[in-house]
Amino acid sequence: MRERHAGRLPSHILSILQQERITYRAEHAAGTGTLIASYNVHKCVGMDNRFDPGRTAAVIGEIHADVIALQEADQRFGERSGLLDLAQLERSCGLLPVPVRGSAKGHGWHGNVLLVRQGTVRDVHQISLPGVEPRGALVVDLDLAAGPLRIIAAHLGLLRRSRARQAEAILAAMESRAERPTLLMGDLNEWRLGQRSSLLRLDPSFGPLAPALPSFPSRFPIFALDRILANPARLISSIEVHDTRLARMASDHLPVKARIDLEASAPHLPADDAAIAA
Repeated sequence: MRERHAGRLPSHILSILQQERITYRAEHAAGTGTLIASYNVHKCVGMDNRFDPGRTAAVIGEIHADVIALQEADQRFGERSGLLDLAQLERSCGLLPVPVRGSAKGHGWHGNVLLVRQGTVRDVHQISLPGVEPRGALVVDLDLAAGPLRIIAAHLGLLRRSRARQAEAILAAMESRAERPTLLMGDLNEWRLGQRSSLLRLDPSFGPLAPALPSFPSRFPIFALDRILANPARLISSIEVHDTRLARMASDHLPVKARIDLEASAPHLPADDAAIAA
């Protein structure tokens, strides 16, 4: 989707989406806890059609996330070379990329990159997602200071039937692994809810899939394409779109960010069991 599509929407739909946007922004990510973010960097090409990796890095710096998933961080074709200066990101933001197997010149897996400020990477699993376009997801088990966390960083396809199959593949990968607090995040390319949504299959694990924050197009966000979903749902304590002047220009997507509380997501033991565990 591109920004010109916004002008084709009926006025009553635009009105509803704008009202929802105001409501959702009341929930904000200020406060304590681990800050998680997702950002489709649009191959570092801004709304002015200018390729500017430095500007993209500046937006990442603005967010100041502990963990951030990037989409479209590599060229899509050819050698799929990485587009950001990862060494500079480490120096300026303290973020390091989770290592993946793939193109020698690429940063990530099908353009997906996960950057972590501090923690231990326990496991990295790369998934090739089904569909017409080449798509992938990263399943990364982290041990953070606040506790264990699994992140599934994904960029789903443009076709609804492909997204439905990709959601199934992600759930299968998740269910085949030991249980951990889990975040599914990225550009999921779906703004519909209910029976028409290609993400409906995710609802039992990551639901209820409430209306999300509009993040696309960045200059006038009306479509909630970028998501951060949690299992268990109480893992997320607050969420918002990172909406700054620089972010509105640097990509066609705005970043989304959430505060998570790993202690709140831990299983609640009965009093006797808690005493034994202590």
